Amino acid sequence: MKRTTLSRFLIEQQRTAGVLPGELRLLVEIVARACKAISHSVGRGALGGVLGSLDSENVQGEVQKRLDVIANEMLLDANEWGGHLAAMASEEMETIHLIPNRFPKGEYLLLFDPIDGSSNIDVGLSVGTIFSVLHAPTESATREVVEADFLQHGHTQVAAGYAIYGPQTLLVLTVGTGVFEFTLDREVGSWVMSDANITMPAGKREFAINMSNQRHWSPSMAAYVEACIAGASGPAGHDYNMRWTGSMVADVHRILKRGGVFLYPADSRTGQGKLRLMYEANPMAFLIEQAGGAATDGSERLLDIAPDALHQRVGVVLGDRGEVERVRELARMHREASA
Repeated sequence: MKRTTLSRFLIEQQRTAGVLPGELRLLVEIVARACKAISHSVGRGALGGVLGSLDSENVQGEVQKRLDVIANEMLLDANEWGGHLAAMASEEMETIHLIPNRFPKGEYLLLFDPIDGSSNIDVGLSVGTIFSVLHAPTESATREVVEADFLQHGHTQVAAGYAIYGPQTLLVLTVGTGVFEFTLDREVGSWVMSDANITMPAGKREFAINMSNQRHWSPSMAAYVEACIAGASGPAGHDYNMRWTGSMVADVHRILKRGGVFLYPADSRTGQGKLRLMYEANPMAFLIEQAGGAATDGSERLLDIAPDALHQRVGVVLGDRGEVERVRELARMHREASA
């Protein structure tokens, strides 16, 4: 049986489909190569000295895991020199990372969360890397890139994906022509397509949410989850399963392959969500929509939100279109009732 590697797939998207510029193809390959290196570090665990926390915090005030910093450096080092990027931004860095003058400057912007779910790494659970690619504004070719250049709507993304480091190392990717999954063949070191044109199964009654935050949810979100828990005898009229791993990559991948809905809503403590619009919500929303699902902050389509800050946080509800619409409808009804 013919095996389609990531490189072959990308070349076919460039040559045959005509949807992938050569520079973007090479950029995606470099990101994928960096994810292979991160996978190796994750797999070595304590033997590779990647476990544990550091005496430092990232820009969000979160204690950094050793692997957060290692993976961040791997992605920066891998992507600096290729000539495809104008700048990068990472969840672990306060501001953008400009391409050093000694390297050629490209036409794309790369955003990434180097290790999603890093609290899981010390206990052997799945973690991942999330990335998003944007076009740099045309005028940035003649000036230095600034943070504002990154503040683009999610629907302007030209590629997005994630790697998941679990029982297998997987790369899930979209360049706007559907969603494709690749498995890392460790024996030969290549990414091999293991699922093509992924479509989310519809009507699957499964939800992923952190129930420990229940007391902080809006009334409409609490009503939605209570209906799921009530099952067939409640207002939803169906029994649901609940899953939660604490790694967005792992939870969303399960929803992508099995159906259902992932929720990390805004809560009353901050008035906003925990997840970052640019590094987590937008790339995952792009993937989910490409697979036939929907993504919202609870009321507005995620990919239509105009970002106002590099590390902006949002509520996230994504997955099965019917479930996402039910969350939005409940939010609308509660707004009207309280008006």
